[in-house]
Amino acid sequence: MKQVLLFGAGRSATALIDYLLANAAKETWFVTVVDADIKLARSKVGNSSSGNAVSFDINNEAERKKHIGESDIVISLLPPALHTVVAKSCIELNKNLLTASYIEDEIRNLIPKYRDEIENRNLLFLCEMGLDPGIDHMSAMKIIDRIHTEGGKVISFRSHCGGLVAPESDDNPWHYKISWNSRNILLAGKSGAHYRENEKEIFLKYEELFRTDRLVEIPGLGYLCWYPNRDSLSYAPLYGLNDAKTFIRTTLRHPDFMYGWKNVIEMKLTDETPQYETDGKVLSQFFKEHMDRNGFSDWVSKKLSERFDQTKELLEKLMQLAETENEAQETGQPLENEFMMVDEKGGLQNLDLEEIKTNAAAVVAHKMHEANLTLKQLFFLGMDDDETKIDKGFCSAADVMQLALEKKLALMPEDKDMIVMLHEIESEVSGQKSEVRSMLIVKGEDGLRTAMAKTVGLPLGIAVKLILNGTIKLTGLHIPTKKEIYEPVLKELEEQGIRFKEEITSLS
Repeated sequence: MKQVLLFGAGRSATALIDYLLANAAKETWFVTVVDADIKLARSKVGNSSSGNAVSFDINNEAERKKHIGESDIVISLLPPALHTVVAKSCIELNKNLLTASYIEDEIRNLIPKYRDEIENRNLLFLCEMGLDPGIDHMSAMKIIDRIHTEGGKVISFRSHCGGLVAPESDDNPWHYKISWNSRNILLAGKSGAHYRENEKEIFLKYEELFRTDRLVEIPGLGYLCWYPNRDSLSYAPLYGLNDAKTFIRTTLRHPDFMYGWKNVIEMKLTDETPQYETDGKVLSQFFKEHMDRNGFSDWVSKKLSERFDQTKELLEKLMQLAETENEAQETGQPLENEFMMVDEKGGLQNLDLEEIKTNAAAVVAHKMHEANLTLKQLFFLGMDDDETKIDKGFCSAADVMQLALEKKLALMPEDKDMIVMLHEIESEVSGQKSEVRSMLIVKGEDGLRTAMAKTVGLPLGIAVKLILNGTIKLTGLHIPTKKEIYEPVLKELEEQGIRFKEEITSLS
Protein backbone atom coordinates (compact mmCIF):
# COMPACT_ATOMS: atom_id res chain seq x y z
CA MET A 1 0.00 0.00 0.00
CA LYS A 2 1.39 3.41 -1.03
CA GLN A 3 1.68 6.01 1.73
CA VAL A 4 0.71 9.61 0.90
CA LEU A 5 1.80 12.28 3.39
CA LEU A 6 0.18 15.74 3.35
CA PHE A 7 1.44 18.63 5.44
CA GLY A 8 -1.31 21.23 5.98
CA ALA A 9 -5.09 20.94 6.32
CA GLY A 10 -6.05 24.59 5.85
CA ARG A 11 -8.39 26.36 3.42
CA SER A 12 -6.77 25.03 0.25
CA ALA A 13 -6.55 21.43 1.42
CA THR A 14 -10.24 20.44 1.49
CA ALA A 15 -10.67 19.34 -2.14
CA LEU A 16 -7.22 17.73 -2.18
CA ILE A 17 -7.98 15.60 0.89
CA ASP A 18 -11.38 14.65 -0.53
CA TYR A 19 -9.73 13.58 -3.80
CA LEU A 20 -6.96 11.59 -2.11
CA LEU A 21 -9.38 9.75 0.16
CA ALA A 22 -11.87 9.12 -2.67
CA ASN A 23 -9.11 7.49 -4.77
CA ALA A 24 -7.33 5.74 -1.92
CA ALA A 25 -9.13 2.38 -2.09
CA LYS A 26 -8.90 2.08 -5.86
CA GLU A 27 -5.24 3.15 -5.95
CA THR A 28 -4.32 1.29 -2.73
CA TRP A 29 -3.17 4.41 -0.87
CA PHE A 30 -3.22 5.40 2.77
CA VAL A 31 -3.31 9.15 3.42
CA THR A 32 -1.81 10.85 6.48
CA VAL A 33 -2.76 14.49 7.05
CA VAL A 34 -0.49 16.52 9.35
CA ASP A 35 -1.55 19.86 10.82
CA ALA A 36 -0.76 21.84 13.94
CA ASP A 37 -4.54 21.93 14.58
CA ILE A 38 -5.48 18.28 15.13
CA LYS A 39 -9.21 19.08 15.22
CA LEU A 40 -8.97 20.70 11.80
CA ALA A 41 -7.05 17.74 10.37
CA ARG A 42 -9.55 15.27 11.82
CA SER A 43 -12.48 17.24 10.44
CA LYS A 44 -10.99 17.04 6.93
CA VAL A 45 -10.22 13.30 7.13
CA GLY A 46 -13.56 12.48 8.72
CA ASN A 47 -14.39 8.81 9.25
CA SER A 48 -12.44 7.53 6.26
CA SER A 49 -10.70 4.21 6.76
CA SER A 50 -8.16 5.28 4.14
CA GLY A 51 -6.65 8.14 6.14
CA ASN A 52 -5.73 9.50 9.53
CA ALA A 53 -4.91 12.84 11.13
CA VAL A 54 -1.68 13.60 12.97
CA SER A 55 -0.37 16.69 14.73
CA PHE A 56 3.20 17.64 15.55
CA ASP A 57 5.57 20.61 15.22
CA ILE A 58 7.09 20.55 11.72
CA ASN A 59 10.39 21.64 13.28
CA ASN A 60 10.46 18.46 15.37
CA GLU A 61 13.09 16.64 13.33
CA ALA A 62 12.46 13.18 14.74
CA GLU A 63 8.70 13.28 14.10
CA ARG A 64 9.14 14.88 10.70
CA LYS A 65 11.66 12.32 9.51
CA LYS A 66 9.62 9.45 10.93
CA HIS A 67 6.53 10.34 8.90
CA ILE A 68 8.41 11.35 5.73
CA GLY A 69 10.48 8.17 5.94
CA GLU A 70 7.33 6.04 6.06
CA SER A 71 5.76 7.79 3.03
CA ASP A 72 6.02 7.17 -0.71
CA ILE A 73 5.22 10.77 -1.69
CA VAL A 74 4.99 14.05 0.22
CA ILE A 75 2.76 17.09 -0.41
CA SER A 76 3.41 20.38 1.37
CA LEU A 77 0.65 22.96 1.77
CA LEU A 78 2.58 24.66 4.55
CA PRO A 79 3.49 28.35 4.42
CA PRO A 80 6.24 28.78 1.77
CA ALA A 81 8.93 29.52 4.36
CA LEU A 82 8.50 25.99 5.78
CA HIS A 83 8.83 24.16 2.45
CA THR A 84 12.61 24.12 2.84
CA VAL A 85 12.36 22.19 6.11
CA VAL A 86 10.29 19.52 4.38
CA ALA A 87 12.42 19.60 1.21
CA LYS A 88 15.65 18.87 3.08
CA SER A 89 14.15 15.83 4.76
CA CYS A 90 12.67 14.60 1.46
CA ILE A 91 16.10 14.75 -0.20
CA GLU A 92 17.75 13.04 2.74
CA LEU A 93 15.09 10.31 2.88
CA ASN A 94 14.72 9.86 -0.89
CA LYS A 95 11.09 11.04 -1.22
CA ASN A 96 9.26 12.91 -4.00
CA LEU A 97 7.82 16.32 -3.03
CA LEU A 98 4.90 18.34 -4.42
CA THR A 99 3.88 21.90 -3.53
CA ALA A 100 1.40 24.47 -4.85
CA SER A 101 3.63 27.41 -3.95
CA TYR A 102 6.05 29.44 -6.04
CA ILE A 103 9.53 27.93 -6.05
CA GLU A 104 11.06 29.90 -3.22
CA ASP A 105 14.69 30.98 -3.28
CA GLU A 106 15.48 28.57 -0.45
CA ILE A 107 14.37 25.57 -2.51
CA ARG A 108 16.11 26.90 -5.63
CA ASN A 109 19.34 27.22 -3.66
CA LEU A 110 18.86 23.81 -2.11
CA ILE A 111 18.69 21.99 -5.43
CA PRO A 112 22.19 22.62 -6.92
CA LYS A 113 23.85 21.10 -3.88
CA TYR A 114 21.81 17.90 -4.23
CA ARG A 115 21.04 17.92 -7.98
CA ASP A 116 23.11 14.85 -8.88
CA GLU A 117 21.86 12.98 -5.86
CA ILE A 118 18.21 13.79 -6.75
CA GLU A 119 18.72 12.63 -10.33
CA ASN A 120 20.55 9.46 -9.28
CA ARG A 121 17.75 8.60 -6.85
CA ASN A 122 15.08 9.41 -9.48
CA LEU A 123 13.40 11.98 -7.24
CA LEU A 124 10.87 14.52 -8.46
CA PHE A 125 10.27 17.89 -6.85
CA LEU A 126 7.16 19.29 -8.57
CA CYS A 127 6.37 22.85 -7.45
CA GLU A 128 3.79 25.46 -8.51
CA MET A 129 1.24 22.68 -8.97
CA GLY A 130 -1.89 24.51 -7.80
CA LEU A 131 -4.07 27.16 -9.45
CA ASP A 132 -1.92 30.24 -9.93
CA PRO A 133 0.77 29.07 -10.15
CA GLY A 134 -0.24 25.72 -11.61
CA ILE A 135 -3.32 25.50 -13.82
CA ASP A 136 -2.21 28.78 -15.41
CA HIS A 137 1.10 27.20 -16.49
CA MET A 138 -0.51 24.05 -17.84
CA SER A 139 -3.37 25.69 -19.75
CA ALA A 140 -1.09 28.35 -21.23
CA MET A 141 1.55 25.84 -22.33
CA LYS A 142 -1.08 23.71 -24.05
CA ILE A 143 -1.89 26.71 -26.31
CA ILE A 144 1.72 27.85 -26.72
CA ASP A 145 2.96 24.37 -27.67
CA ARG A 146 0.13 24.08 -30.20
CA ILE A 147 1.12 27.39 -31.81
CA HIS A 148 4.79 26.34 -31.96
CA THR A 149 3.86 22.93 -33.41
CA GLU A 150 1.99 24.75 -36.20
CA GLY A 151 5.16 26.70 -36.98
CA GLY A 152 3.87 29.91 -35.43
CA LYS A 153 5.21 32.40 -32.92
CA VAL A 154 3.60 34.13 -29.96
CA ILE A 155 3.59 37.92 -30.25
CA SER A 156 1.78 38.84 -27.05
CA PHE A 157 1.05 36.84 -23.89
CA ARG A 158 -1.26 38.06 -21.12
CA SER A 159 -2.40 35.69 -18.41
CA HIS A 160 -4.92 36.86 -15.79
CA CYS A 161 -6.17 35.02 -12.72
CA GLY A 162 -8.14 36.02 -9.65
CA GLY A 163 -9.72 34.40 -6.62
CA LEU A 164 -12.91 36.45 -6.22
CA VAL A 165 -16.28 36.34 -4.53
CA ALA A 166 -19.16 34.99 -6.63
CA PRO A 167 -21.71 37.66 -7.66
CA GLU A 168 -24.45 36.08 -5.55
CA SER A 169 -22.27 36.41 -2.41
CA ASP A 170 -20.89 39.88 -3.22
CA ASP A 171 -22.34 42.04 -0.45
CA ASN A 172 -19.60 44.40 0.78
CA PRO A 173 -17.95 47.58 -0.56
CA TRP A 174 -14.69 45.74 -1.25
CA HIS A 175 -16.37 43.20 -3.55
CA TYR A 176 -14.04 40.60 -2.06
CA LYS A 177 -14.02 37.78 0.49
CA ILE A 178 -11.10 35.67 1.68
CA SER A 179 -10.88 32.15 0.26
CA TRP A 180 -7.15 31.54 0.85
CA ASN A 181 -4.25 32.64 3.05
CA SER A 182 -5.08 36.06 4.50
CA ARG A 183 -1.44 37.01 5.05
CA ASN A 184 -0.69 36.45 1.37
CA ILE A 185 -3.61 38.70 0.43
CA LEU A 186 -2.35 41.41 2.75
CA LEU A 187 1.21 41.36 1.43
CA ALA A 188 0.45 40.70 -2.26
CA GLY A 189 2.49 42.93 -4.54
CA LYS A 190 5.02 44.08 -1.94
CA SER A 191 7.93 42.99 -4.10
CA GLY A 192 6.66 45.11 -7.00
CA ALA A 193 6.39 43.83 -10.56
CA HIS A 194 8.54 43.21 -13.63
CA TYR A 195 7.05 42.54 -17.06
CA ARG A 196 7.28 43.45 -20.74
CA GLU A 197 4.67 45.38 -22.72
CA ASN A 198 5.02 46.35 -26.37
CA GLU A 199 8.75 45.49 -26.27
CA LYS A 200 9.31 47.79 -23.27
CA GLU A 201 10.59 46.25 -20.04
CA ILE A 202 8.68 47.70 -17.09
CA PHE A 203 9.49 47.73 -13.38
CA LEU A 204 6.79 48.89 -10.96
CA LYS A 205 6.98 49.62 -7.26
CA TYR A 206 4.39 48.34 -4.78
CA GLU A 207 2.73 51.74 -4.64
CA GLU A 208 2.24 51.74 -8.43
CA LEU A 209 0.48 48.40 -8.82
CA PHE A 210 -3.10 48.98 -7.74
CA ARG A 211 -4.66 51.13 -10.44
CA THR A 212 -8.24 51.17 -11.69
CA ASP A 213 -7.45 51.87 -15.35
CA ARG A 214 -6.02 48.43 -16.24
CA LEU A 215 -9.18 46.66 -17.32
CA VAL A 216 -10.12 43.39 -18.98
CA GLU A 217 -13.63 42.34 -19.99
CA ILE A 218 -14.90 38.99 -18.73
CA PRO A 219 -18.02 37.82 -20.57
CA GLY A 220 -20.94 37.56 -18.17
CA LEU A 221 -19.09 39.39 -15.40
CA GLY A 222 -18.25 42.77 -16.92
CA TYR A 223 -14.90 44.48 -16.39
CA LEU A 224 -12.29 43.49 -13.84
CA CYS A 225 -9.02 45.25 -13.04
CA TRP A 226 -5.63 43.60 -13.12
CA TYR A 227 -2.29 44.26 -11.50
CA PRO A 228 0.98 42.65 -12.70
CA ASN A 229 2.37 39.72 -10.71
CA ARG A 230 5.87 39.59 -9.27
CA ASP A 231 8.57 38.92 -11.88
CA SER A 232 6.54 37.86 -14.92
CA LEU A 233 9.62 37.81 -17.14
CA SER A 234 11.25 35.00 -15.18
CA TYR A 235 8.63 32.74 -16.79
CA ALA A 236 9.24 33.89 -20.39
CA PRO A 237 12.11 31.41 -21.00
CA LEU A 238 10.20 28.61 -19.27
CA TYR A 239 7.31 29.23 -21.68
CA GLY A 240 9.65 29.57 -24.66
CA LEU A 241 8.51 33.18 -25.13
CA ASN A 242 11.69 35.23 -24.80
CA ASP A 243 10.85 36.97 -28.08
CA ALA A 244 7.22 37.85 -27.25
CA LYS A 245 6.71 41.63 -27.45
CA THR A 246 4.36 41.49 -24.46
CA PHE A 247 4.63 39.08 -21.55
CA ILE A 248 2.49 39.77 -18.48
CA ARG A 249 1.08 37.59 -15.69
CA THR A 250 -1.54 39.34 -13.55
CA THR A 251 -3.98 39.13 -10.65
CA LEU A 252 -7.63 40.09 -11.15
CA ARG A 253 -9.68 42.17 -8.72
CA HIS A 254 -12.87 44.24 -8.77
CA PRO A 255 -12.17 47.92 -9.65
CA ASP A 256 -13.44 49.05 -6.22
CA PHE A 257 -10.98 46.69 -4.51
CA MET A 258 -8.11 48.20 -6.51
CA TYR A 259 -9.18 51.72 -5.55
CA GLY A 260 -9.51 50.79 -1.88
CA TRP A 261 -6.25 48.85 -1.68
CA LYS A 262 -4.33 51.76 -3.15
CA ASN A 263 -5.76 53.83 -0.30
CA VAL A 264 -4.72 51.14 2.22
CA ILE A 265 -1.15 51.31 0.93
CA GLU A 266 -1.09 55.11 1.00
CA MET A 267 -2.30 54.98 4.59
CA LYS A 268 0.61 52.66 5.50
CA LEU A 269 -1.80 49.99 6.76
CA THR A 270 0.38 47.23 5.28
CA ASP A 271 3.50 48.44 7.11
CA GLU A 272 5.19 45.51 8.89
CA THR A 273 7.11 47.52 11.52
CA PRO A 274 5.95 46.62 15.07
CA GLN A 275 4.87 49.88 16.72
CA TYR A 276 1.46 49.35 18.34
CA GLU A 277 0.54 47.90 21.70
CA THR A 278 -2.80 46.24 20.98
CA ASP A 279 -3.71 44.20 24.07
CA GLY A 280 -7.09 45.35 25.35
CA LYS A 281 -7.69 47.61 22.37
CA VAL A 282 -10.44 47.46 19.74
CA LEU A 283 -10.19 48.17 16.01
CA SER A 284 -11.54 51.73 16.22
CA GLN A 285 -8.82 52.64 18.75
CA PHE A 286 -6.11 51.28 16.46
CA PHE A 287 -7.43 53.16 13.43
CA LYS A 288 -7.59 56.43 15.39
CA GLU A 289 -4.08 55.95 16.80
CA HIS A 290 -2.66 55.01 13.39
CA MET A 291 -4.34 57.88 11.57
CA ASP A 292 -3.38 60.44 14.22
CA ARG A 293 0.22 59.19 14.30
CA ASN A 294 0.58 59.46 10.52
CA GLY A 295 -1.60 62.48 9.85
CA PHE A 296 -4.13 60.43 7.95
CA SER A 297 -7.14 62.31 9.27
CA ASP A 298 -5.95 65.10 7.00
CA TRP A 299 -5.37 62.49 4.26
CA VAL A 300 -9.02 61.38 4.39
CA SER A 301 -10.23 64.97 4.34
CA LYS A 302 -7.99 65.74 1.37
CA LYS A 303 -9.15 62.60 -0.45
CA LEU A 304 -12.77 63.57 -0.05
CA SER A 305 -12.29 67.27 -0.82
CA GLU A 306 -10.40 66.44 -4.03
CA ARG A 307 -13.29 64.32 -5.24
CA PHE A 308 -15.89 66.92 -4.26
CA ASP A 309 -13.91 69.79 -5.82
CA GLN A 310 -13.57 67.89 -9.10
CA THR A 311 -17.27 67.04 -9.02
CA LYS A 312 -18.25 70.65 -8.27
CA GLU A 313 -16.15 71.96 -11.16
CA LEU A 314 -17.64 69.49 -13.63
CA LEU A 315 -21.19 70.18 -12.44
CA GLU A 316 -20.64 73.91 -12.88
CA LYS A 317 -19.42 73.36 -16.45
CA LEU A 318 -22.38 71.13 -17.22
CA MET A 319 -24.74 73.82 -15.90
CA GLN A 320 -23.01 76.46 -18.04
CA LEU A 321 -23.38 74.21 -21.08
CA ALA A 322 -27.07 73.68 -20.32
CA GLU A 323 -27.57 77.46 -19.99
CA THR A 324 -25.81 78.02 -23.32
CA GLU A 325 -28.07 75.45 -24.97
CA ASN A 326 -31.17 77.17 -23.54
CA GLU A 327 -30.02 80.59 -24.71
CA ALA A 328 -29.36 79.25 -28.20
CA GLN A 329 -32.84 77.76 -28.35
CA GLU A 330 -34.49 80.99 -27.13
CA THR A 331 -32.60 83.21 -29.59
CA GLY A 332 -32.66 80.78 -32.47
CA GLN A 333 -28.87 80.86 -32.72
CA PRO A 334 -27.20 77.63 -33.92
CA LEU A 335 -25.10 75.70 -31.39
CA GLU A 336 -22.06 73.71 -32.47
CA ASN A 337 -22.71 69.97 -32.14
CA GLU A 338 -19.07 68.90 -32.55
CA PHE A 339 -15.84 70.10 -30.97
CA MET A 340 -12.17 69.39 -31.65
CA MET A 341 -10.15 68.27 -28.62
CA VAL A 342 -6.61 67.05 -27.99
CA ASP A 343 -6.55 63.52 -26.58
CA GLU A 344 -4.10 62.10 -24.02
CA LYS A 345 -1.61 61.18 -26.78
CA GLY A 346 -1.65 64.66 -28.31
CA GLY A 347 -3.88 63.83 -31.28
CA LEU A 348 -6.94 65.74 -32.42
CA GLN A 349 -10.33 64.09 -32.13
CA ASN A 350 -13.92 65.08 -32.89
CA LEU A 351 -16.32 64.91 -29.97
CA ASP A 352 -20.09 65.12 -30.19
CA LEU A 353 -21.79 67.52 -27.76
CA GLU A 354 -24.02 64.80 -26.36
CA GLU A 355 -20.97 62.58 -25.91
CA ILE A 356 -19.24 65.34 -23.95
CA LYS A 357 -22.24 65.70 -21.64
CA THR A 358 -22.55 61.95 -21.17
CA ASN A 359 -18.84 61.55 -20.38
CA ALA A 360 -18.89 64.48 -17.96
CA ALA A 361 -21.93 63.09 -16.17
CA ALA A 362 -20.19 59.71 -15.92
CA VAL A 363 -17.09 61.33 -14.40
CA VAL A 364 -19.26 63.18 -11.88
CA ALA A 365 -20.97 59.94 -10.88
CA HIS A 366 -17.59 58.15 -10.63
CA LYS A 367 -16.01 60.84 -8.43
CA MET A 368 -19.03 60.85 -6.13
CA HIS A 369 -18.80 57.05 -5.97
CA GLU A 370 -15.10 57.21 -5.04
CA ALA A 371 -15.70 59.80 -2.32
CA ASN A 372 -18.45 57.67 -0.84
CA LEU A 373 -16.43 54.47 -1.30
CA THR A 374 -13.39 55.76 0.61
CA LEU A 375 -15.38 56.07 3.82
CA LYS A 376 -17.51 52.99 3.22
CA GLN A 377 -14.47 50.75 2.84
CA LEU A 378 -12.62 52.14 5.85
CA PHE A 379 -15.67 51.88 8.08
CA PHE A 380 -16.30 48.36 6.82
CA LEU A 381 -12.79 47.33 7.92
CA GLY A 382 -13.47 48.61 11.42
CA MET A 383 -12.68 52.32 11.64
CA ASP A 384 -15.76 52.71 13.88
CA ASP A 385 -15.71 49.18 15.36
CA ASP A 386 -15.76 49.45 19.17
CA GLU A 387 -16.31 45.73 19.76
CA THR A 388 -13.68 43.70 17.86
CA LYS A 389 -10.71 43.25 20.20
CA ILE A 390 -7.20 43.01 18.75
CA ASP A 391 -5.12 41.51 21.59
CA LYS A 392 -2.06 40.77 19.43
CA GLY A 393 0.49 42.30 21.79
CA PHE A 394 3.11 44.65 20.34
CA CYS A 395 2.60 44.38 16.62
CA SER A 396 2.50 46.14 13.26
CA ALA A 397 -0.24 47.86 11.30
CA ALA A 398 -0.11 44.91 8.90
CA ASP A 399 -0.82 42.48 11.75
CA VAL A 400 -3.91 44.45 12.74
CA MET A 401 -5.02 44.74 9.13
CA GLN A 402 -4.75 40.97 8.77
CA LEU A 403 -7.08 40.58 11.76
CA ALA A 404 -9.48 43.14 10.27
CA LEU A 405 -9.51 41.35 6.91
CA GLU A 406 -10.12 37.97 8.55
CA LYS A 407 -13.03 39.37 10.58
CA LYS A 408 -14.65 41.66 8.02
CA LEU A 409 -13.99 39.90 4.70
CA ALA A 410 -14.51 36.34 5.88
CA LEU A 411 -16.17 33.87 3.53
CA MET A 412 -19.30 32.82 5.41
CA PRO A 413 -20.44 29.15 5.44
CA GLU A 414 -23.16 29.83 2.87
CA ASP A 415 -20.98 32.05 0.64
CA LYS A 416 -19.56 31.05 -2.72
CA ASP A 417 -16.21 32.10 -4.08
CA MET A 418 -15.20 32.22 -7.74
CA ILE A 419 -12.05 31.64 -9.77
CA VAL A 420 -11.58 33.55 -13.02
CA MET A 421 -8.65 32.81 -15.33
CA LEU A 422 -8.14 34.31 -18.78
CA HIS A 423 -5.27 33.87 -21.26
CA GLU A 424 -5.00 36.42 -24.07
CA ILE A 425 -2.44 35.11 -26.55
CA GLU A 426 -1.72 36.80 -29.87
CA SER A 427 0.21 34.77 -32.42
CA GLU A 428 1.27 34.66 -36.05
CA VAL A 429 1.12 31.43 -38.05
CA SER A 430 2.03 31.43 -41.77
CA GLY A 431 1.61 35.19 -41.93
CA GLN A 432 -1.85 35.12 -40.35
CA LYS A 433 -2.28 36.88 -37.00
CA SER A 434 -4.89 35.77 -34.49
CA GLU A 435 -5.77 35.99 -30.81
CA VAL A 436 -6.74 33.11 -28.54
CA ARG A 437 -8.87 33.97 -25.50
CA SER A 438 -9.01 30.96 -23.21
CA MET A 439 -11.21 31.43 -20.14
CA LEU A 440 -11.99 29.45 -17.00
CA ILE A 441 -14.68 30.31 -14.45
CA VAL A 442 -15.20 28.04 -11.45
CA LYS A 443 -17.62 28.67 -8.57
CA GLY A 444 -17.39 27.12 -5.14
CA GLU A 445 -20.15 25.10 -3.50
CA ASP A 446 -20.00 26.87 -0.11
CA GLY A 447 -17.55 28.39 2.35
CA LEU A 448 -15.75 25.06 2.88
CA ARG A 449 -15.72 23.44 -0.56
CA THR A 450 -14.51 26.50 -2.36
CA ALA A 451 -13.47 27.05 -5.94
CA MET A 452 -10.05 28.04 -4.57
CA ALA A 453 -9.65 24.74 -2.70
CA LYS A 454 -10.83 22.81 -5.76
CA THR A 455 -8.49 24.47 -8.23
CA VAL A 456 -5.48 24.44 -5.90
CA GLY A 457 -6.01 20.93 -4.55
CA LEU A 458 -7.11 18.86 -7.54
CA PRO A 459 -3.97 19.41 -9.67
CA LEU A 460 -1.88 18.22 -6.72
CA GLY A 461 -4.04 15.16 -6.14
CA ILE A 462 -4.06 14.22 -9.82
CA ALA A 463 -0.28 14.64 -10.00
CA VAL A 464 0.14 12.36 -6.99
CA LYS A 465 -1.83 9.65 -8.77
CA LEU A 466 0.08 10.08 -12.03
CA ILE A 467 3.45 9.92 -10.27
CA LEU A 468 2.58 6.90 -8.15
CA ASN A 469 1.16 4.95 -11.11
CA GLY A 470 4.18 5.79 -13.30
CA THR A 471 2.47 8.04 -15.87
CA ILE A 472 4.75 10.95 -14.91
CA LYS A 473 8.35 9.72 -14.93
CA LEU A 474 10.24 13.04 -14.73
CA THR A 475 12.98 13.61 -12.18
CA GLY A 476 14.55 16.81 -10.87
CA LEU A 477 12.97 20.19 -10.03
CA HIS A 478 10.02 21.10 -12.24
CA ILE A 479 6.97 23.30 -12.61
CA PRO A 480 4.12 21.91 -14.77
CA THR A 481 5.12 23.34 -18.15
CA LYS A 482 6.02 20.01 -19.76
CA LYS A 483 3.54 18.09 -21.90
CA GLU A 484 4.15 14.92 -19.89
CA ILE A 485 2.62 16.72 -16.91
CA TYR A 486 0.01 19.08 -18.33
CA GLU A 487 -1.70 16.77 -20.83
CA PRO A 488 -2.92 14.07 -18.39
CA VAL A 489 -3.56 16.56 -15.58
CA LEU A 490 -5.68 18.89 -17.74
CA LYS A 491 -7.56 15.87 -19.12
CA GLU A 492 -8.63 14.76 -15.65
CA LEU A 493 -9.36 18.34 -14.56
CA GLU A 494 -11.87 18.51 -17.42
CA GLU A 495 -13.48 15.34 -16.10
CA GLN A 496 -13.74 17.11 -12.74
CA GLY A 497 -15.57 20.07 -14.35
CA ILE A 498 -12.58 22.41 -14.65
CA ARG A 499 -12.81 23.29 -18.36
CA PHE A 500 -11.55 26.22 -20.39
CA LYS A 501 -13.63 27.89 -23.09
CA GLU A 502 -11.54 29.01 -26.05
CA GLU A 503 -12.26 31.62 -28.69
CA ILE A 504 -9.96 32.38 -31.63
CA THR A 505 -10.25 35.73 -33.43
CA SER A 506 -8.45 36.62 -36.66
CA LEU A 507 -6.39 39.82 -36.43
CA SER A 508 -5.20 39.88 -40.07
